[in-house]
Amino acid sequence: MRVTELARAGGVSAETVRHYTREGLLRPQRDPCNGYQLYDEEALGRLRFIDCLRSLGVGLPAIKNILSWADEDRPTVVDRCAPLADQGRHIRLRIQELQAIAQWLESIDHDDAPDNPSLGELIEALGSSESAVITDGSHRGQQ
Repeated sequence: MRVTELARAGGVSAETVRHYTREGLLRPQRDPCNGYQLYDEEALGRLRFIDCLRSLGVGLPAIKNILSWADEDRPTVVDRCAPLADQGRHIRLRIQELQAIAQWLESIDHDDAPDNPSLGELIEALGSSESAVITDGSHRGQQ
């Protein structure tokens, strides 16, 4: 895949792919005929992993370390994965929120279901004290 194809498949911009490549997070091969950067399926997996970590607020230096441990195929050490371990609660809450949105989207496909929550009810539920994630990805109480 070329830069734009990888970007499209990964749901990011081509500039994001180029930035991650400059940072050493993605390592393309060069097409010997034209010099284009070519990415394989492994690069798509790395891109999606990076994007997930970034959405959780993990910085590029920590991501670079995590990817280097993966590249060296070292066993995971708890303190080395602290950027991920610290995000465990946030990840679980985010999953619950996304599942609630997915369930709501599925329910609106079935208009005849009498107990479909309204969009307002969904928004209210996401704003309840049980939900610790604000839409910009930051944690409540840590601003």
